[in-house]
Amino acid sequence: MGETIARRQGPGRTLVLADFNETALSKAADALRADGYDVESQVVDVSDRASIQELAATAAARGAVTEVVHTAGLSPTQAPALAILKVDLAGVAFVLDEFGAVVAPGGAGVVIASMAGSMAAGSFPAELEGALAATPSDQLLQLPFWSDPVFSDAGAAYSVAKRANQLRVQGASIAWGQRGARINSVSPGVIVTPMGQQELNGPSGSQMRAMIAASGTKRLGTSGDIASAVAFLLSSQASFITGTDLLVDGGVTAALRCGALQLG
Repeated sequence: MGETIARRQGPGRTLVLADFNETALSKAADALRADGYDVESQVVDVSDRASIQELAATAAARGAVTEVVHTAGLSPTQAPALAILKVDLAGVAFVLDEFGAVVAPGGAGVVIASMAGSMAAGSFPAELEGALAATPSDQLLQLPFWSDPVFSDAGAAYSVAKRANQLRVQGASIAWGQRGARINSVSPGVIVTPMGQQELNGPSGSQMRAMIAASGTKRLGTSGDIASAVAFLLSSQASFITGTDLLVDGGVTAALRCGALQLG
């Protein structure tokens, strides 16, 4: 997904790519360079604020930071609950903080959240949602809510982290706005990526297929679908849009809310 977005947004710009996996990062950077893109790459651990600070500094050193796209994340089949909270919850908060400090006036950012966050909206206690929105980033992993056994489940951790992404973007829009920049999130549905295929082949695969069958589009999404949504939010056509979430799920959440889809 990140590489598709880079290919769409990258022509005529300097791309700064980051990934935790050095092999995957080198492969993506080399492929883009072979196609004529100007690319710099850096190994980064998004769960480590210092690592994100270094990445933001690298980006700023190459020129005005005009577009920031955060696609890093772990799914329930890939990692246990604590790792998901570190990467999907704290990692996003760190990126919003650190790139919010260097983004250029007129710049824009997009965080990839998930329809899981949209589905979870309203299902968490108000005090939890409030804490997710307002707790300083360095303290998010110390919230007392994580002692609840429900959040030892990777799926629950994923849902709460993705809901937090949407809430953190709302709050970050104020700080980003003070620099003359915008920040939004995109919440994909079931997308044909390696992560999406893992989920389809995992324990929740049958439920995901039921979601697709009940949706208005009745198909899997593609990385191109997400890249198009991101391109719009980064463009001048979205200059009056900030602090919001764009749900790109083919109608799955709509089917759930109108009763066409029943989840067990």
